[in-house]
Amino acid sequence: MTALPAAQLPATVHAFSQRFSSTPLGARLARHLALTQLHSWGIPHGSDASERAAAVVAELAANAVTHGRVPGRDFELRLSLPTGSLRIEVTDTRAERHPPGPGAVRPSRPLDEGGRGLTLVDALADRWQVLDRNPPGKTVLAEIDLPRWLSLVRRLSAPGR
Repeated sequence: MTALPAAQLPATVHAFSQRFSSTPLGARLARHLALTQLHSWGIPHGSDASERAAAVVAELAANAVTHGRVPGRDFELRLSLPTGSLRIEVTDTRAERHPPGPGAVRPSRPLDEGGRGLTLVDALADRWQVLDRNPPGKTVLAEIDLPRWLSLVRRLSAPGR
């Protein structure tokens, strides 16, 4: 006689994905929609995780628009809640221009007009990396640890939600 399988709750993937025009307006909209999505997941506006995520999304989206732009091509923002963290992914279609990865970001000089974006990402994200993408392009992936991740996911997975 075989034992009956244990009852399992249906797995729910909590993810958000949206394409944006590779323009400053697209970058601002990505930040705004990211914050709205996080709030709907129970990560309230103004919380530490929300503020860190807002800055990371803003910097990565601005980099996608400034350095990863290919005319006529959008960039993509993806948010998800893998075990223990918030994952932020920004993908653009420019394959030949890769940013430096973690540990290789050079600090900008005080009078430089730019070059601080990845320094901020490095400081605010718990982990991040640059990944090649096929078709051509790249994805910058950053994760922010969420100490209350389990209670957040349980609430999101509750029946009737």
